[in-house]
Amino acid sequence: MSDCIFCKIVVGEIPANKVYEDDKVLAFLDITPVNPGHTLVIPKEHYDNLLTLPDDLLCHLAQAVKKIASAVLTATGSSGFNLGLNNGKVAGQLVNHFHWHLMPRFDGDGLELWPGGKYGPGEAKILAEKIKNNL
Repeated sequence: MSDCIFCKIVVGEIPANKVYEDDKVLAFLDITPVNPGHTLVIPKEHYDNLLTLPDDLLCHLAQAVKKIASAVLTATGSSGFNLGLNNGKVAGQLVNHFHWHLMPRFDGDGLELWPGGKYGPGEAKILAEKIKNNL
């Protein structure tokens, strides 16, 4: 897609600090990292989000993430990471090109997980059934 910033990175129109590339995947450092080493992992072919991504490509991307994660942890000295996916504008997806955020974590980095809530009486059971019925 001609107006997609990630597609422009793939074809070299926009520079990026690439850390991994194969025939289907490109990984590069995020320009606004939550921690040093924050890496974006994308398919080279344009897909808007997880739900439009073919299953075989999803598997290939997951294997690439595993390989890249190990390298990021070693390079940054981190012992853990978060793997983030913002799917849709309401979830914070800013670029409509599927991508995973691989974010190394450090003790005392000040980042926290989002707050958890609670279900009302019987609400979880009803919702679980609705989800199962839609599979």
